[in-house]
Amino acid sequence: MRNSLIAVTLGLLCVADMAQAHTLVATSNIIVNASRRSINFTSDTTTSIRDSKIVREAKDDAASYVGSNGDIRGAQLEAAFVAVRNAVPEARNASDQDLAEAILAL
Repeated sequence: MRNSLIAVTLGLLCVADMAQAHTLVATSNIIVNASRRSINFTSDTTTSIRDSKIVREAKDDAASYVGSNGDIRGAQLEAAFVAVRNAVPEARNASDQDLAEAILAL
């Protein structure tokens, strides 16, 4: 009985470790994809966008948006979407998800 309890405990620990590893991989993929997308928006205006008060203040809203798969849309993020799309022609056709990830990567 004791050996089976130990085996079950070790099995649960292995499953928990695997779940944690998958979470780490998913988080890493989000960061890498956001970095790639932000590179696509790189231009002479990127510095001014990065320094924009509207965009800086939208980072928390962007994190909520990305974390909720688009369910949470804050007013500061909406203002940042407008500002980025007006400043960067390449961003006009980008999805809100892509822009939110790019804002997080700035």
